[in-house]
Amino acid sequence: MEDEPEVPELLIRRSNRPRVQMKAFDVQLRDIVESGGEESGDDVEQSNRKPKRNRATEAAPSNTTTASAHNLTEVVKRNGKLIPRVVKLWVEQYEKNPKPAMVELLTMLFETCGATYRIHEELLEENNVDDVVVALVNLAAEGRVEDYQSSKKKESRIFKENLVSFWDNLVSECQNGPLFDQVLFDKCMDYVIALSCTPPRVYRQVASLVGLQLVTSCMGAAKICGAHRQTTQRQLTDEKKKTSEGDRVESLNKKLLETHKKITMLEEMIRKIFTGLFVHRYRDVDPEIRMSCIQSLGVWIVSYPSLFFQDLYLKYLGWALNDMSADVRKASILALQNVYDVDDNVTSLGLFTERFFKRMLDLAEDIDTSVAVSAISLVKQLLRHQLVSDDDLRSLYDLLIDDPPEIRRAIGSLVYDHVIAQKFNSSLSRSSGDEGDRSQIHLLRMLKFIREFSTDEVLSFYVIDDIWEFMDAMKDWKRIICMLLDENSTVELSHNDATNLTRLFSASVKKAVGERIVADADHRKQNQTKAQREMIESSRKDITVNMTENYPQLLHKYMADKTEVPSLLKIIVHMNLELYSLKRQDQKFKTVLQLVKETFFIHGDKDVLRSCVYAFDYCINGSCGELQDFAQNKLKELEDELIAKVKAAIRKIVDGDDPHLLLVNMKRLYELQLKRAVPIESLFDDIIMVVKNFPNINHEVIGFLLLNLYLHIQWHLYSITNNNIVSEASLSSLISKRDALFYELNNFLQILSETRGKESSGNLLASRVCVVLSDLWVLFRRSNLASTNLERLGYRPEISTARKFWKLCEQQLEILDETEDEDANKEYVEETNGEAIVVAATKLVANGAIPKEYLAPDIVSHYVMHGTSVAEVVEYLIVCIMKKDDDVSDIFLDALKKAHERYLSAASTSNDNLMMAKRLDECKDLANRLHGYFVGDFARDKYNTMILKIVKQGVEYAFMDAPRRLSFLTCAVISFTSKLLKSDIIDILKNVQDRTANVNTDEDPSGWRPYMTFVDKLREKSLKHDDEKEGMSVKRRGHPCKEQNIEGKKLFDEKSSSEEVDDEISDAQNDEDQVDEDEDDQVDKQGQGQTTSEPLEECEALVKIGGC
Repeated sequence: MEDEPEVPELLIRRSNRPRVQMKAFDVQLRDIVESGGEESGDDVEQSNRKPKRNRATEAAPSNTTTASAHNLTEVVKRNGKLIPRVVKLWVEQYEKNPKPAMVELLTMLFETCGATYRIHEELLEENNVDDVVVALVNLAAEGRVEDYQSSKKKESRIFKENLVSFWDNLVSECQNGPLFDQVLFDKCMDYVIALSCTPPRVYRQVASLVGLQLVTSCMGAAKICGAHRQTTQRQLTDEKKKTSEGDRVESLNKKLLETHKKITMLEEMIRKIFTGLFVHRYRDVDPEIRMSCIQSLGVWIVSYPSLFFQDLYLKYLGWALNDMSADVRKASILALQNVYDVDDNVTSLGLFTERFFKRMLDLAEDIDTSVAVSAISLVKQLLRHQLVSDDDLRSLYDLLIDDPPEIRRAIGSLVYDHVIAQKFNSSLSRSSGDEGDRSQIHLLRMLKFIREFSTDEVLSFYVIDDIWEFMDAMKDWKRIICMLLDENSTVELSHNDATNLTRLFSASVKKAVGERIVADADHRKQNQTKAQREMIESSRKDITVNMTENYPQLLHKYMADKTEVPSLLKIIVHMNLELYSLKRQDQKFKTVLQLVKETFFIHGDKDVLRSCVYAFDYCINGSCGELQDFAQNKLKELEDELIAKVKAAIRKIVDGDDPHLLLVNMKRLYELQLKRAVPIESLFDDIIMVVKNFPNINHEVIGFLLLNLYLHIQWHLYSITNNNIVSEASLSSLISKRDALFYELNNFLQILSETRGKESSGNLLASRVCVVLSDLWVLFRRSNLASTNLERLGYRPEISTARKFWKLCEQQLEILDETEDEDANKEYVEETNGEAIVVAATKLVANGAIPKEYLAPDIVSHYVMHGTSVAEVVEYLIVCIMKKDDDVSDIFLDALKKAHERYLSAASTSNDNLMMAKRLDECKDLANRLHGYFVGDFARDKYNTMILKIVKQGVEYAFMDAPRRLSFLTCAVISFTSKLLKSDIIDILKNVQDRTANVNTDEDPSGWRPYMTFVDKLREKSLKHDDEKEGMSVKRRGHPCKEQNIEGKKLFDEKSSSEEVDDEISDAQNDEDQVDEDEDDQVDKQGQGQTTSEPLEECEALVKIGGC
């Protein structure tokens, strides 16, 4: 028939002799399949399906061998539970009539490879393995192969498991006969090795799977024979003690010799497959095959060390550590973990460890997270055997602050085992005093590690978070409190250790109640199970019980220390305050609140003040009854006292005293107003007076005065909007306050935009003015208040004021770029840095407070100038604009013009070549970023009009002042031309050339060079369009198929070997690899690449075994 594979005639001639035994076997096998299909619901569904038969099978229904083989294949594909029974039946048939059974087995092997192929049993011995394999390769070239490996994931997994199980059962069932007849398995191994060296990937996958399992199964048989040999040897020794001769001794000697001979034969079979299959396939182009080889080798080394536990085989695991595939590297690491897990192996691994342990350490920083985590576990094993020094580990400790949390947890486990618990050094872990108080010892070691690791608070939180789940001492609240209160005279904490211990205490409490102490990259909300919630409540109760008695003492001892008291104050927000009432500890609660209030007025630092405010707020909302009333009254006392202190500080300013007292109280008021409304109506006019009459006092003081005025107005507006009835007096008061603040802000805007200095306080005030002014404009924007009873509150700044605002913003961005490192550790830097400035400007456009045409191009022009954080804000703005308005061409073009004008300004006013190059690169980078929003065929069709507009108007802008502005063509416009159609490119090219028709460009060659470059690029792009169009009509993937009528090379004669064939395959694969590398330039810098070239197309890049 048309689809029947072409097979040599001598291989398909059938004998007329009856096949009674094979027919009986076929009936039995069919009965097993049908009965086995009734064992379970899933099996019923599978077995009741009629297997698909190819046309060759339908044409020869009397072919019992093919039918039986087909049933074997169906069992492997779908009925794994029947494999032991089917294998046992097949072995019985083989022992009765070997040839037809072997033909059936080989046919099943070919079918599991996806090829339908028949061998005549009479010619089984005459057939050459190489000729059969060539015929099978030709079938693959003709596309007549079914790939079971590429089926659905579950089906593929079941197929692999069943195939492995079949050959494992076959070896097990043949242990008492056919396994050692040197016929059955020799023939099978010849075909498996030959198929593993063929180009079709499916052949290599199946053959490798079968060959590797044969080695594993033969090792199992050899181990059984080895156990029998030991038993026989022991019996022989005992018998010889009785008599040196006799039938019993002779029988045991004979049995011992036979067993040894079997083991020798099995090891020869193992070596044959290893040298014929593994040695070539461990470097196969398919990473799955390489991974299978390495996984199997790991099993062999551990399971059969007498043969495989030597450097001759271990080296393959070491080499695989540098594999391009992450799965292969991970497989090698897991295999080595099993090897090092056996203590008796360590002494023999000296040379291997010395050669490869550096690579094992490097893999802890692998680009693949799972590989890195596995490598860290391997390093822990090396530490357990004391094969790695502490100096080699120091670089790994930096991974405690790495991005992937899995790596941080793995390193945290290593640090705990090695540094804290010291599990790998029994002499230190059992020194005197350790057994008495393990928690205290672990905590002291933890404090020492944090002290030596970093003094930065954020980094210390990373360390605590990484080790927390492994270190029970961090949850020993009693021990931590005792150490902080110095109840143990044998331990005296230094100031740094006390600070770190309070931070550890606070972070551990936060972790215990289910909150994060290190933010995840995705910021996803944690979903907790019922059991987790119950555990959290239990921890919260335990924390509260332990803190109830000791909290006042801790606050009293550390309230004067600004580095330690914030951490202690943060603990109260994680406590169950109801327990104070239930346990009748009201006085303790009141004492804590009094101490919090005293701490608030002792300090003027941001962390302490914010912690006090949060503690007060939680005590009011988290308590109930009498305790809640007490907390509210105590807060009212704090507010009254603070207002009195502010008034006193203002009087001192009027009297000419130092403004420090006013600054501290303004910070306190600011932190309080961030959380709740404070009645400062009586202070508003006094604050305005200070701002107006004393503008030259400390600029930081002025900044906090403006912030407090804004927050008061914000709370005032909030109270009005929440009231159903709006009084005229309230509205008039709010408008008066708003206008007064606007007046002062506009004055500062005028003054600061005309001066540019690098004084830190002046920069701080300028940033504050920008942020407050933006927030105020957004708060009272007309679009938000229109059509409401508060419409008269609507406000929109004049365009001139908006321009002054942006001028000050640009001035601040330039200054902050220069002083960024100096201001990094200052308080409130996150409210005054470059990101805050850009956010302030972006809010105006995003919320419609200012029309986007006036400010959006200026903001977008700074897209690439100030780092990642600012770029993310600009990206947000662009997305918002594109959602509201499809046409962004004017904004993009104006932004590019402004970036180019900065370059021209630098070129004309400065001789600094570095600055000129920087500005030019910024313009190019901006163009690349902006044209990225038009990526994709859909985007090109949708935005083609906008792209064309940007290009045409960009050309117009460039020629308005030629040749001075011509560089705009190459640094901005050229990026967008790649999105244009060929007809548009030709029109642009003609337009540009027409503009220079009457111009002598040779008068200024350097000035007109950008024009020449631009024209050349347009011509290249137009030609490229032609090439692509022509290529699409004739392009065909892969290499053309070659002639198939080639005589096969002898794989197993004296002048050829499987390695020669493998080399030919490797050469062809290397050629294909080179093509892939040219197209995809993604190689890991440390030799840990993520990608490997795709295997050859099965029929397009097929390499003939017979040579070309």
